[in-house]
Amino acid sequence: MKKFLFLAIVCSTLLLTAFITGPDKDHKTLEIGAQAPDFNLIGVDGKMYTLASFRSAEILVVVFTCNHCPTAQAYEDRIIKLTSDYANKNVAVVAIMPNDPSCLRLDELDFSDLGDSYAEMKIRAKEKKFNFPYLYDGKTEAASNAYGPVATPHVFVFDKERKLRYEGRVDDMENPFKTPQHTDTRNAIEALLNSREVPVKTTKVFGCSIKWSDKKELVEQFREAWAKEPVHLEMIDEDSIKSMMKNSSGKLRLINIWSAASAPSEQEFPEFVSINRMYRDRDFEFISISADEPANKPRVLKFLQMQQASNSNYLSNVNGKKKLAKAIDPSWHGDLPYTVLVEPGGNILYAHHGPIDPAKLKTTIVNNHLIGRFP
Repeated sequence: MKKFLFLAIVCSTLLLTAFITGPDKDHKTLEIGAQAPDFNLIGVDGKMYTLASFRSAEILVVVFTCNHCPTAQAYEDRIIKLTSDYANKNVAVVAIMPNDPSCLRLDELDFSDLGDSYAEMKIRAKEKKFNFPYLYDGKTEAASNAYGPVATPHVFVFDKERKLRYEGRVDDMENPFKTPQHTDTRNAIEALLNSREVPVKTTKVFGCSIKWSDKKELVEQFREAWAKEPVHLEMIDEDSIKSMMKNSSGKLRLINIWSAASAPSEQEFPEFVSINRMYRDRDFEFISISADEPANKPRVLKFLQMQQASNSNYLSNVNGKKKLAKAIDPSWHGDLPYTVLVEPGGNILYAHHGPIDPAKLKTTIVNNHLIGRFP
């Protein structure tokens, strides 16, 4: 018990450290008056972009942002509107994704359905209909190191000569449903358009820390901690399954019915482990129910241990697939695997026979009111 308490404390400490948005001595932020560093980055449209790509713009706004961060997501619509509002005023907006995807932990995806890979950037840009170039810097982080963003989002506003005139937050209101009092980025743009001095040249930023490539050790520490979590397997009867489906937990409950004799069940199981690690710190829980014979408990437990399935795991002792299917969902005919997402009160939000579409399931989870994309 003491061993796992220690691991929990270590994880909590590491999580807190990962979200500190203060200055990073190894990644210095560009200073006011500095020349814009050049870059050569691929966009989600497959084109390469450099500073010269925006040479005709009087003002260049560079926003370091990403997919996964709830703060970054909260500002997406405002960045889209900013781009639209100033499109006819010779202001160019470009977004750069600074994170090394391999340094993004699963538990840091608890407000998102997407990570920060180039492929996932394409998905987000298409879904949100980004009207600005969205560039990938996750491979080398060369541009990000040159600019030195502290968190996502972090804005840098340059004048015609590409001198930095403002760096900091978009505005002072993270909540996308409330009106900000200080629109710092817009104020800077307006001042430059009217040949005035920028009123506030720099502000603190807030959001998720940059996932620098030199932070891989932190990711590995979490993986090692997860691997040491205990894996349990308990028996469950028909009445308990029916009660489980009523879901009085107050949490969004994901249930996967599987079998060690079903190849599709085993192949997709790692996805459920990942989903559990993503959302388990929110109002969410994952439960697996094996439909194997009770005599196969050692085999089932061994598989779960190999998968590091530290969620709640059960082995059904319900006699017959028809009874099991009726206890789970009357519309299910008993073929495996079968997955349901149950809201508190028993409403089945998602039901799927056969291998899941992980992307679709994660989107369904994060868009539910119990989870959501914003704190």
